[in-house]
Amino acid sequence: MDILSVSDFNTVHVIETAVGGTLLLISAYLSFPLTNWLVHKSFTNWYKHGESEWSKALFRTNLTRKVALITPSLIIQIAIGLIPHLTEDVTSTIKNIAVSVTLFYLLRVALALLDIFENLQIQNASKEKRPKAIKSYVQLSKILLIILGTVVIVSTLIDRSPLIFLSGIGAMSAVLLIVFKDTLTSFVAGIQLTATDMLRVGDWIEMPQVGADGEVTEIALHTVRVQNWDKTITAVPTWRLMSESFKNWRGMAESGGRRIKKVLVIDSSSVRFLSENDLSRLKRAEKIKTYLESREESIKLYHDAVHLRIGSLSRDRLNQRSLTNLGTFRAYVDLYLHEHPLVHDDMTRIVRVMESSAEGIPLEVYCFTTTTKWKDYENIQSDIFEHFFAILPEFGLRLYQKPGSGDFKTLLN
Repeated sequence: MDILSVSDFNTVHVIETAVGGTLLLISAYLSFPLTNWLVHKSFTNWYKHGESEWSKALFRTNLTRKVALITPSLIIQIAIGLIPHLTEDVTSTIKNIAVSVTLFYLLRVALALLDIFENLQIQNASKEKRPKAIKSYVQLSKILLIILGTVVIVSTLIDRSPLIFLSGIGAMSAVLLIVFKDTLTSFVAGIQLTATDMLRVGDWIEMPQVGADGEVTEIALHTVRVQNWDKTITAVPTWRLMSESFKNWRGMAESGGRRIKKVLVIDSSSVRFLSENDLSRLKRAEKIKTYLESREESIKLYHDAVHLRIGSLSRDRLNQRSLTNLGTFRAYVDLYLHEHPLVHDDMTRIVRVMESSAEGIPLEVYCFTTTTKWKDYENIQSDIFEHFFAILPEFGLRLYQKPGSGDFKTLLN
């Protein structure tokens, strides 16, 4: 029997190693489409027989492909020891690389699951009309996963314990705190905002110092995204929302009423006492007829009491009480708002005379509408004040208005 030479023996080893490696690579290559089909099939059956949001979300994403990509590296790290004539160092190196690839694809799957979780939470919150700020938590989880995954992958590649890297990171904690200062500050601020329920997606906030006046569309780890009413976008650093003041209009929206606070500036020269003719004419207004009669009765009783006390001097205007056109108009405005179907009668309603100035006498109207929608609110308050402007002359009152060029032309003519 022929005895193989050393060169022939080495050639056989090389051929056996090459054949084993080729078969391993072919098996790894074919494992991906096979695993992808099996996982996809399993997801399809799960989707058909399950009504959960998770099953639907997993089926609609490309998660099956990411899961299937783990298989080739798994097969290589498991079967690499079966290839004949490979040295221990080569086997260990290839296995470490395969393990690192497996860890990389596992990391991708974990990140994809976090994205699915975030999307499902946002969808569920939108259905309940209570959006939750979970984006910052998801982003921080991704950062931690990527850092941890990178440490483990690098440790596997160089065949060292991850504890060595973690101890090194501990020694560099001061540097890391400086590098991730904004990230940590924003994360803590995000936790405080959500824990105290100070901010939600969908809230209308005002923050003039950063030019934000609109709806919160996203609460992320580093920034809060605000779409202003002029359709521009303002990105507010999360930490600024805790260190600086801002106005949140959510309370107004949840109360069901939006405030009207406007002033009618009355020309002071038009304010006077009402005559008998004025009272007779104004009593035709159903809204204030009862008010006028009640006030007249009260004044009559007062005059009778004064007459008993001072006699004929009670006829002097200085000793009499009389209704004024401004006071009557103020009562009319209050009654008008009370009967208005779109003014909230369960919330504060005040009509008051404020401190007079060189421009006249301010009459402030303070009430709440029954809707918080911007367009409806503006229409309601416009209708109310247009009526007040038009009805003022009926009370003998005028609005203050600075003289314009037309006024001067009239005087000159």
